[in-house]
Amino acid sequence: MIPYNAQLRYNYIVVMLDSVREIEALHGDLFYSLEWIFTILFTLEYLLRLICVGRPIRYATSFFGIIDLIAILPTYFSLIFPGSEYLLVIRSLRLLRIFRVLKLVKYLGEADLLIRALRASRRKITLFLFTVLNLVVILGSLMYVIEGGESGFTSIPKSIYWAIITLTTVGYGDIVPETNLGQAMASIVMIIGYSIIAVPTGIVTSEIARARTYYRERICQNCGFEGHDIDAEFCKHCGAKL
Repeated sequence: MIPYNAQLRYNYIVVMLDSVREIEALHGDLFYSLEWIFTILFTLEYLLRLICVGRPIRYATSFFGIIDLIAILPTYFSLIFPGSEYLLVIRSLRLLRIFRVLKLVKYLGEADLLIRALRASRRKITLFLFTVLNLVVILGSLMYVIEGGESGFTSIPKSIYWAIITLTTVGYGDIVPETNLGQAMASIVMIIGYSIIAVPTGIVTSEIARARTYYRERICQNCGFEGHDIDAEFCKHCGAKL
């Protein structure tokens, strides 16, 4: 019997290969047969799950129950609506089940630490993003004045688009300045982009360090145990009230 996750992987491969016209022309019948085999297996799995669970309606209306149902419907819909079989890639959402069996408990404390750091720094990050937004508007407007439509800067919004991709060091190259002054401006924008990359990282890092310090400072007066959760009321080691 093919393992459950292996069935998913094989089915994705079949769907992806079937979307390539050259391969589909050679092995279309094989892909069609394999897809129905996988669909029947998934349908049986869905029906058995409804039979086995204590509350079938609750499962059927849950997030994963709806995903399980959506995962098998496209093949049946393809009998009525040609082309809908390519919606089978939605089955990838079923892989979210793996998070139910992974032992992630040891990471919950670090995740809580990161969430608290992001919440504490949200105003600083918002201010930073607002500053960057104003900066790209100014730089885009200047580049529009310098280069003009001859170099591809046909409007201020398009020039702002260039400023964004240049400031973020992405640089698609679809729009490039041609004048000496424009190239000098582009060089300044690139340097500014490199210099501001570390700003949000530094903000979050400082908040994480501050949160870690708070965690370490929460020491049980009874047994001296450290590292309690920020919202803990009792010691996780001896049970004494913090």
